[in-house]
Amino acid sequence: MTRPPTAAQRRVIEAADPVTGRLRGTQAQLAALVSRGLAFRHPRPPHDHFLTPAGHRIRDVEAEPEPGAAADRPAAAGVFAARAGGEEPAPESGPARLREVRGAWEGMLELRRMTNPDGATDRPCGWERSHLVRAAALALEAAGHRPAGPDGGGGYRVRETPQPEAVAVYAPDGEALRACAATLERTGWQVGEYTEPRTRARYLLASPRRV
Repeated sequence: MTRPPTAAQRRVIEAADPVTGRLRGTQAQLAALVSRGLAFRHPRPPHDHFLTPAGHRIRDVEAEPEPGAAADRPAAAGVFAARAGGEEPAPESGPARLREVRGAWEGMLELRRMTNPDGATDRPCGWERSHLVRAAALALEAAGHRPAGPDGGGGYRVRETPQPEAVAVYAPDGEALRACAATLERTGWQVGEYTEPRTRARYLLASPRRV
């Protein structure tokens, strides 16, 4: 059984870039994480180190909310989180948020380039497949779509579904829903429009495209 990372190694993991997983640390720390399968050294210059899926899982476990905590609780201060819609309290907006979102999306494209086998940036990567809600929400927010407010109205909402590798996307009207569909398709998602049998509400079912 692999030994758990040390406290110093955990600090390096927790300080990784929230989107790309890029690491900063001493060469000894980074080499130790590589030897444990928690990081990899990128083969192209400048040969930075990044979290592997196993490293991302360790960081995600550390960041998991305690049982009973609200699913939409905002992330800790200083940690970027894509807005899935309906967050409470109402999140801040403005130029600073726009810069954060733009930087996060550029980081996501770089992560696709580095981790997709063929270096493709037009389809989701492994990280996005294991963080579906956050990935779809980032694609929408980066394209300028407005997330729903705390009352659930006025913008998009991205939610988990029982289906593997699929999220549901809701919008206030048909035009907004079609605009969300166009954005997701353009950023590498397969999208279909459906109707909920009970409420008759229209929604999108979106899955990361593989090819």
